[in-house]
Amino acid sequence: MLVHLPVEATPSLLVGVRTYAWLGVDIFFVLSGFLIGTQLFKEATRTGSVGLKFFYLRRAFRIFPAFFVVLGLYAIFPVLRDAPTMQSIWSFATFTVNFDFDPRIGRAFTQAWSLCVEEHFYLVLPLLVLFLNRRISMGWTLHIAAAMVIAGMILRYTIWESQVGVLVDANKLRDAFAVYLRDVYYPTYTRLDGLMFGVILAAARFFKPELCKRYASPRVVLPVGVGLVVAALVLFSIRGPLAGTNLFLVFQAQLGSVAGFPLISIGIALILGAMLDLEQVMRRWPVPGAAVVATLSYSLYLTHKSVFHVDRLIFGEENLQGGIGFVVYLVTSFAVAVVLWFCVERTFLLPRDRVLSSSR
Repeated sequence: MLVHLPVEATPSLLVGVRTYAWLGVDIFFVLSGFLIGTQLFKEATRTGSVGLKFFYLRRAFRIFPAFFVVLGLYAIFPVLRDAPTMQSIWSFATFTVNFDFDPRIGRAFTQAWSLCVEEHFYLVLPLLVLFLNRRISMGWTLHIAAAMVIAGMILRYTIWESQVGVLVDANKLRDAFAVYLRDVYYPTYTRLDGLMFGVILAAARFFKPELCKRYASPRVVLPVGVGLVVAALVLFSIRGPLAGTNLFLVFQAQLGSVAGFPLISIGIALILGAMLDLEQVMRRWPVPGAAVVATLSYSLYLTHKSVFHVDRLIFGEENLQGGIGFVVYLVTSFAVAVVLWFCVERTFLLPRDRVLSSSR
């Protein structure tokens, strides 16, 4: 949300954070990989299989209702769109919009790209667990993961050299940034690092808990994870010929685009592992409001860009500067998210277990 917040309404203390707030997506991918991976590993170990029908039904009840309500509002009421142009509704409805998502053609509802990646992950991981369960060792899993990391780095390097770098050399920086988003940042096949390392963390903690306890002490893992994230952010900050340009966010450097994503993902996975081991300690310092934010997070994700846009239409952008603007954007975002959660998310989550139980 901070990435999409107008800079004029961003508190001074958060301006520096805003530059790297895109990191939230990578944190989400690692968390998702860990949570879904753990869920599937437990089921496969307990039953020897994976209930694909029930997994997909659970995910559908959780994701589809709120998403399609918001997508329908975007389609029916163009005034709600956070940008004048939008990709085809069909590409959103089929969760394929993150492929060939060119912001020069349509920019409304751009945050849906990460949900597309997540949906592809939900589709494929249960099948992989079902097929590979008890067929490959942890060693082979790590070899496959290493091969995927290397392949991803080679792919991003090749795309940069053949697509982005050519435009940078021609000083067509805005076109280069758009192509970078379209071909490097948005596609599923270039953003597997976070999900993969989340799954690896889940596998390590579930299948090899003693090894994790012996060799992955929080005292070691936490500083190493933080160091890797910082190192990756340094790589992303080296903009070379783009230094001094005023493009949206940071036009991530070639070195960062190639090696930064796996470094960040490994670092976040290590930090998450350390925090899980420190859970008993962390419980002593609860964060007020964290449960509310967690509950509303999906609705906030879906609606905040449209809410920011409507705020500017109603109040006028010139009246949404500084602290007042920040408060208005924040309050309205949470208000709309509460409505969506109560009216749609909660409505479909309540009967979910009943429907799944009757389907068994």
